[in-house]
Amino acid sequence: MSHDHTTPHEHSADGDAPWKHDGVRVVPGNQLDGNVPSTPGMDRKAAINFARVGAQKLWAGTVTIHANAKTGAHHHGPLESVIYVVKGRARMRWGEQLEFTAEAGPGDFIYVPPFVPHQEINASATEVLECVLCRSDGQAVAVNLDIEPVEKPEQVLWVDPTHPTGGV
Repeated sequence: MSHDHTTPHEHSADGDAPWKHDGVRVVPGNQLDGNVPSTPGMDRKAAINFARVGAQKLWAGTVTIHANAKTGAHHHGPLESVIYVVKGRARMRWGEQLEFTAEAGPGDFIYVPPFVPHQEINASATEVLECVLCRSDGQAVAVNLDIEPVEKPEQVLWVDPTHPTGGV
């Protein structure tokens, strides 16, 4: 079986094998970069981005929200985001006035489309919320917004062909 790679890799001048220095990268969890754009109430740390590994089309890292804390309203420009909840309970609010809400727990994935105003909330008063975050670009984008949220958001259940009446 032959492989046709779009980027040719030849041995370097020092004789290193192809892909040795520009192939797979492992970023230890205790060496994440906290010097990334954040929103109030949230600690983000980059694992995979352009600066760290040369990623062109994605950003990945961790997000921690302390007990009973929440982020400010924000969006991520043209980027798509996926949040995977590792520990705790996430409450998401979104919309022009953060008028919609949904919750997610350990093992759940959250998708945030481009330009959607949203807010992440730790739904627990005692437990830290820990998540893994992936975005569709090598650079982190966070645009903080000055939004007056509605007092009581509307709960939105997940609806798709396998959950036509909504799931949680």
